[in-house]
Amino acid sequence: MTMTRLLLVRHGETVWNADAVYRGRSEIPLSETGRSQAQLLGRRLAKEGVTALYTSPLMRARKTAEAIERHVGVAALVDPDLTDLDCGEWEGLSDVQVKERYPEVRRTWLDTPHLVRLPGGETLDEVSIRVGGVLERVLATPGMVVLVSHRVVHKVAICALLGLDNSHFWDIRLDVAGVSEFECSARRRVLVRHNDTSHLSAGHVLKPADF
Repeated sequence: MTMTRLLLVRHGETVWNADAVYRGRSEIPLSETGRSQAQLLGRRLAKEGVTALYTSPLMRARKTAEAIERHVGVAALVDPDLTDLDCGEWEGLSDVQVKERYPEVRRTWLDTPHLVRLPGGETLDEVSIRVGGVLERVLATPGMVVLVSHRVVHKVAICALLGLDNSHFWDIRLDVAGVSEFECSARRRVLVRHNDTSHLSAGHVLKPADF
């Protein structure tokens, strides 16, 4: 039976992650901690037998992928469909600011995320359409495939792989530099491990929260 091992890797920390600021399509560099996390991710994946490596075009994901690339010996390919959720008017605002300016929309986002379009931005279902295309492409080839992307993208991907709709978005935790692994065949998508950050503790890099 043809099998694809799929690793969903969230990029390393940025200052906006640490400060609970909505990032969206903004080009935010990795923080010093994020750069350390990216190196630890590379070391973690060095012996995994990676056969393909794809990344979001945004800097924080690309720099994480470049660190992995140096350890696994596979060139990272940019896939625009892995880019982060368009946060619209929330981009660049802290969660505290969003709570003050958009209290009703934020409450709906936390209660029923699948029903919300962020003001001027995307819906989770729109993210699902492009992520579904990525999954269809990468799962057609056996091997070890790594996707370096963002919290929203990976949560939506995990829902799709498990046959869940996006109402389960907040039932999934995904820390920066966290790794989730699936074994995928024509019949099943098996979640082998989720939000693994054990590689970070080895380098004494603090594990941040899911934001």
